[in-house]
Amino acid sequence: MADVKDIYQEQESAEETFRDHLSTVDKEGKRVWVYPKKPKGRFTNYRTLVSTILLIFLFGAPFVKVDGQPFLLFDILERKFVIFGQVFWPQDFFLFVIGMLASLVFIILFTVVFGRIFCGWICPQTIFMEGVFRKIEYWIEGDYMAQKKLDKLPWNKEKITKKTIKHTLFILVSALIMHTFMAYLVGVDEVWNIIEQGPAENTAGFIAMVVFTGLFYGVFSQMREQVCTTICPYGRLQGVLLDKQSVVVAYDHQRGEERGKFRKDEDRDAVGKGDCIDCKQCVYVCPTGIDIRNGTQLECVNCTACIDACDSIMDRIGKPRGLVRYASEENIAEKKPFKFTARMKAYSGVLIALVGVLVTLLLIRSDFETTILRTPGILYQEREDGMITNLYQVKMVNKTNNAMDVRFELIEPKGQIQMVGGKIDLAEQGIGEGAFFIIMNPEDIKSMSTMATVGVYSGDELVETVKTKFLGPTN
Repeated sequence: MADVKDIYQEQESAEETFRDHLSTVDKEGKRVWVYPKKPKGRFTNYRTLVSTILLIFLFGAPFVKVDGQPFLLFDILERKFVIFGQVFWPQDFFLFVIGMLASLVFIILFTVVFGRIFCGWICPQTIFMEGVFRKIEYWIEGDYMAQKKLDKLPWNKEKITKKTIKHTLFILVSALIMHTFMAYLVGVDEVWNIIEQGPAENTAGFIAMVVFTGLFYGVFSQMREQVCTTICPYGRLQGVLLDKQSVVVAYDHQRGEERGKFRKDEDRDAVGKGDCIDCKQCVYVCPTGIDIRNGTQLECVNCTACIDACDSIMDRIGKPRGLVRYASEENIAEKKPFKFTARMKAYSGVLIALVGVLVTLLLIRSDFETTILRTPGILYQEREDGMITNLYQVKMVNKTNNAMDVRFELIEPKGQIQMVGGKIDLAEQGIGEGAFFIIMNPEDIKSMSTMATVGVYSGDELVETVKTKFLGPTN
């Protein structure tokens, strides 16, 4: 009977610890608000430094210009993209595709090797939530216990004042974020114009800014960790990408179990206790409300707050740090060191290949792009002097920051080019269109379709050569 009783107790214990729902949603489906304790420690300091650098870059980049061009601009309406001062047009879309593929493989590789380190250290949701909004909340309302106490109070003067100040700052920061993102889309100068002209002259732009400011405010004041756990698809992907060799924020159950309260001068090994004193500090600091001791979970974003909390407790009780640390399941369970697996090598190889292709294409990318097409529906014409002509339409894209005068010469075969309507003047970062005739002597036409090479010149410099077909009678 004792054995059966032990089995039932073990089963009941397992049922109590097994979690089949999100930690921030109760059994009735209602939201459980998370009050994370303010983290402290070396990893928190490192993350604060990284967040500060990224925030300075985010808010400062729109104001930086390279040769008169924005450092970063993603003008979707004008189909103009500026990356690190280099202008990219729709003709360069293949570079964007390769760059996105490289970024995707890079994120996958990092997830396979280092888990969700992107989420905890670089993701904008985490950077803004933990690096900006949460800090404002701690500053105004205090740490987690003070926040709980404040929310339970009736709407008295203290609560109204603190909540009003906090949410006012939240709205102002959300508006600043929205204006910054608009600067990346239309340019900082255009954003200033919209602000100066006021809502009356830019009603659509004003409404868009109000709507998206409201979205940012809603995400960071209400949605919070729900974005990571229920909306972001990357959290779902980790279940597919992670394996036993992936490095994640993990609890060393081999060293920590069995858990037991700390008693001074107690020999924990002698009484069968592990290093975990069940203080729950790792739970209190978690911004998604989970217990890292239950293993790798969907909600964990690898923010390292639990590492700092546990390390501080280990220091106080005289135990070595690392009960919660960056480690793989294999490293903890089997004491095996980290190794670069075949899957990691395969992803690395694909990533290196994609980056190599992207860099090569960027290096050979031309500052000009000229498209020359025969005018559709028109065959060759024979002039009064016996010369044969074809009419062509030309479109040019100037990717440089300098205005240019261009001219065209027929390099091969013999012949000449006659512009229609004058020369093409290309403005900086501009697009030019025009038309011209290619004129050839019938004696130089050897077949019905002849490949012609047109040289594009700026002054005396040949900047590009373009091939096109010339149709004519055969001799």
